[in-house]
Amino acid sequence: MIQGTTSHAGKSVMVAGLCRVLARRGVRVAPFKPQNMALNSAVTADGGEIGRAQALQARAARLAPRIDFNPVLIKPESDTGAQLVLRGRPVRGFEAREFGSLKRWVFAEVLAAYERLRAEFECVVVEGAGSPAEVNLRRNDIANMGFATHVDCPVLIVADIDRGGAFANFAGTLSALGRKDRRLVQGFIINRFRGEERLLDDAIAWLERRTRRPVLGVVPYLQGLALEEEDALPLETVPAAAGALTVVVPALPRISNHTDFDALRLHPQVNFRFLGPGEVWPAADLVVLPGSKSVRADLDWLRTHDWERAILRHLRYGGKLIGVCGGFQMLGEEVADPLGVEGPPGTSRGLGLLAMRTELGPEKQLAQVEGILFLGGEGARVRGYEIHMGVSSGPALAHPVLRVGGRGEGAIDVHGQVLGTYLHGLFDEAEACDALLAWSGLAAPQSESQGERLERSLDRLADTLEAALDWRRIDPLIALPET
Repeated sequence: MIQGTTSHAGKSVMVAGLCRVLARRGVRVAPFKPQNMALNSAVTADGGEIGRAQALQARAARLAPRIDFNPVLIKPESDTGAQLVLRGRPVRGFEAREFGSLKRWVFAEVLAAYERLRAEFECVVVEGAGSPAEVNLRRNDIANMGFATHVDCPVLIVADIDRGGAFANFAGTLSALGRKDRRLVQGFIINRFRGEERLLDDAIAWLERRTRRPVLGVVPYLQGLALEEEDALPLETVPAAAGALTVVVPALPRISNHTDFDALRLHPQVNFRFLGPGEVWPAADLVVLPGSKSVRADLDWLRTHDWERAILRHLRYGGKLIGVCGGFQMLGEEVADPLGVEGPPGTSRGLGLLAMRTELGPEKQLAQVEGILFLGGEGARVRGYEIHMGVSSGPALAHPVLRVGGRGEGAIDVHGQVLGTYLHGLFDEAEACDALLAWSGLAAPQSESQGERLERSLDRLADTLEAALDWRRIDPLIALPET
């Protein structure tokens, strides 16, 4: 099990890298995260919803994503409320104060999923959540040491030295653990180090004396590693070439599945930025309204920041606009939530750019899909997934922009300026990305498949871990079955 001294210490990436290392050796390996909290999610091959990081780890292990890789997913809806997704399906909303009692109920599902994986695979690489040193959460913990002690698995703790304080974090984390928890900790991994490794010798010696645990590797900072972020908005982009297309995505408070835009963020012909509150709206060629976990609340937020007027001005000046999932719903005339699925019951006025309305309901649409995007020419292949609450209806849907499974999907306005779809992953296939960028005004786009980019990054990560980690000490912890 990989645990971290903090959130964003590198647990998800470390698990992905270990899965790829073992898969390349021919080991039947699977990822597992007992409990995840994220708005980035993926649709599994068996028709459920899991954290996006576990789908990436499955890819690293050369597996299709499945529900058992992440049996408990928590999707925040407000500062104190969230949706509980259990075994791939939303079961209820809850307030933070309730989750202690809910954990006892869901832990049985966590253990059952883990045992199914243990029965099928030679090795399971488990990812913790946040930090095990959150002593106020230990009593009902199922995500870190609560899980590890129950199944008696060895733990490695990782820290991000680029953020500073890594050695204090290691020592402090270990000292905050109880005796039974500490006995499972087998060592530490220093992540994202820049510089000469020998400069760490004294600090490593101090840490090993103090904790009686070895440092099992120093992993260098990997610039340009194009792996999906689990939750936090990624800020890294690539330098844009001359004549690049400018693309802006409003960073909504409840933005979901921002990995939709990785293909644009890393595109050398795109000048990409997430626009945060208080920032001046720039001149742009393309604006994309992203998915949202709380569409009506995020619509209100857009208006509070005067961004509705900025979007309409963008269109008056000839810019293009795409809405994805919740952003697609915002483009319509109204969004109704009579049952209070995403917040207080009620109806909100949409942006009025597509002649349709959306009504949210209790059933979540979950599907992996393939189709054809029609923006002139012969059409471009697109692959992605649908993951949304609500059904849209209205005249705008008589002008679909995609053909998926024999049906029309999405909509485009009569002026060919506003486009909407429920399909996540719209830009991931090179030919679809080319078609969308050309529609937005880019001359001669040359896109790369996001899948190819991910594969290259996973192999680069695995190469780095092969060289950086002390496998003489790590291999015995994996305890592969004897052949």
